Amino acid sequence: MTSQRGRWATFSLLGLALWLLAAGTPTWTTEAMEASSVTDAAFAHPRELQQRLDAALAAKGADYKPRTEHLRSDGRPQFTNRLILEDSPYLLQHAHNPVDWYPWGPEAFEQARRENKLVFLSIGYSTCHWCHVMERESFEDLTIARLLNAHFIAIKVDREVHPDVDQTYMTAVELLAGRGGWPMSSILTPDGDTIDGGTYFPPTEFTQLLERARDLWQRRPEALRARAEQVARTVSRALDTQGQAAALDDAIIDQAVAELLARHDELQGGFGFAPKFPQEPKLGLLLDQALRTGDEASLGATILTLQSMARGGIHDQVGGGFHRYAIDNDWLVPHFEKMLYNQAQLAQVYLSGWRLTADPQLAQVARRTLDFVLRDLTSPEGGFYSATDADSDGSEGRFFLWTPSEIRAALPAEDADLAIRFHGVTETGNFEGANILHVPVALDAFAAAEDVSPDQLRQRLARIHETLYQVREGRPHPHRDDKILTGWNGMMIGALANAGDALDEPRYLAAAERAAELLWTKARVAPGELKRVYLDGRATQPGLLEDYAFLGGAMIALYDASADPRWLSRARELADALWSRFADPDGGGLFMGEASTETPLMARPKDLSDGPMPSGTSAALHLLAALDQRTDDLSDGNRARELLGAVSGRVKQSPSAVPSLLVALNRLRHGDTGPTQYAARGAIRLQGQVTRDGDSATLRLAIDMAPGWHINAHEPLQQALIATRLDLPESVQYWRIEDAGLSGSRYP
Repeated sequence: MTSQRGRWATFSLLGLALWLLAAGTPTWTTEAMEASSVTDAAFAHPRELQQRLDAALAAKGADYKPRTEHLRSDGRPQFTNRLILEDSPYLLQHAHNPVDWYPWGPEAFEQARRENKLVFLSIGYSTCHWCHVMERESFEDLTIARLLNAHFIAIKVDREVHPDVDQTYMTAVELLAGRGGWPMSSILTPDGDTIDGGTYFPPTEFTQLLERARDLWQRRPEALRARAEQVARTVSRALDTQGQAAALDDAIIDQAVAELLARHDELQGGFGFAPKFPQEPKLGLLLDQALRTGDEASLGATILTLQSMARGGIHDQVGGGFHRYAIDNDWLVPHFEKMLYNQAQLAQVYLSGWRLTADPQLAQVARRTLDFVLRDLTSPEGGFYSATDADSDGSEGRFFLWTPSEIRAALPAEDADLAIRFHGVTETGNFEGANILHVPVALDAFAAAEDVSPDQLRQRLARIHETLYQVREGRPHPHRDDKILTGWNGMMIGALANAGDALDEPRYLAAAERAAELLWTKARVAPGELKRVYLDGRATQPGLLEDYAFLGGAMIALYDASADPRWLSRARELADALWSRFADPDGGGLFMGEASTETPLMARPKDLSDGPMPSGTSAALHLLAALDQRTDDLSDGNRARELLGAVSGRVKQSPSAVPSLLVALNRLRHGDTGPTQYAARGAIRLQGQVTRDGDSATLRLAIDMAPGWHINAHEPLQQALIATRLDLPESVQYWRIEDAGLSGSRYP
């Protein structure tokens, strides 16, 4: 439920009431109308709207199962609200609450202004455990629904569809409550400014919050508006990425790395204490530092974290992939939902760790994560679904838990005994009487104790896990959020393209290309225009900064893996569209979304700090830096430097909060890392591959050049020519060139 965001001073309606009294407000006695006295007329809709709702419900078909406890004798829902007309799985979950929900949009605020009502804003997502709890306890409660319907306009928002709305109101909640998370619950003025807010509320506290807000609005609306305007100004300042310009160089990266290492858990890996999130952008910065500078501390901290997560319950030992976070320091007990953005980022991080260490276990984790996505999160058209839920079969995590008897029933006796020993399974269990599978003893050490080779053990475990997976498939599955988000898919496409190239897996590259074509034909509704959500054959919701930036980055990854110029052309289009749609010509930086003249928003947010995902600003800078090295268009480098100048002050204040942006800064200043490199503004492409044979290794370097370019000798005949040199690390003492030849260029 709780996020990792910062904390500010706390305000509340109770404090506001005391402030009003201190300002001279006469003492008053609440004359609250009993919610139960409001009749069910509060659930009625105008005839035209009701006809639309009935038609949408009928279109669901005979097999449709309404998600509500309020059913008629024939199984039809007693209540249907406007959310039945939406395409967000999260909103559709609430379509039969007795609360008369509106989706985010101008209609809700127009109605609030017309009726002079406060707005109750609820933000969450379809796989959120505590969102489900608050729905069952409060939004399905008839008394609370009557209170909301009579005195508020209730709006439900899917944070994954509207992260810009979520960021704005989450900032306000953190100011008011001192912490943030989901479900997010806010009281707004009819103009969209926050009066009060928090996260999950139990029913009694939630009712008290609503009643206090209603009473204060009836008695002192102008005072509430004044306080809401004060909160809005504070939120606007908090979301502003501007600051005094500062120089950004290698020193700022060293500072960020030092800050991260100071917070690193040297026993279990990760940063800070429980709950523990993977925090992939931070791991990415440490790996980038290790690769560029040989920093052993950065590499050691990252590899410890990757190994610890891989052995923990946060890693699905049976099906592959990772849960969103662990509630303990040991990575053992996860919050069981699985998010697409975690799989995309962790596959990349494990792949990078393998490239630096040649540890086959890291490569295996990357493969199993990608295989999980291709198997369980891929649509028939080739796009990638958003998430799976933490809950299944009426309880949290049940789908993933095992008892010894369940394992023995699934496997032959010897395999069952091995699985029980290897995964630390006990009769008492480690979670609510059952077992989260984990790896208490490292695989190599366990193999030695069993007197088998690590490879033999891996092969046997692979067969065991496949059997357990097939048995698990017979259980009631967690809910899956089937919406295809453009930005998240962009991240996944990039991970697959990079893995296909690095691991020599054509199926990964093929899956990446298929998803990219789907988005280009479905989410791209016009040149330079993306939609954010694709579901049931329809693309909806305007694309945000992160959608253009992450999909553009995916096109770069596909170009690097294939050298097909169409991907580079598409990246170029998205970068141009990104800049024209989201650049702030007055204050600098990039907005998360386009301006809306219809729906009020306290502030137009800019996305700078990394959270569970890199910020949209970081992703945009990566795209611009990549294009700057691959094309002769000078505008990309100019835009990248302009963007850095606009945010440099904030970066200087807290560099460790923007690790992905710092990796992009390295990329812009020092070039790419990895086996594919470019020179001469993209006219020359170099690819390196290392193969090992015992203590020796062979480096193969392929150089593709555009027409008109050539390689000079190491001692060119003309002084104006640049010599060709191959430099190797000082640790490489003996080397020789075995073969050099020419082949056809892949450039058109």
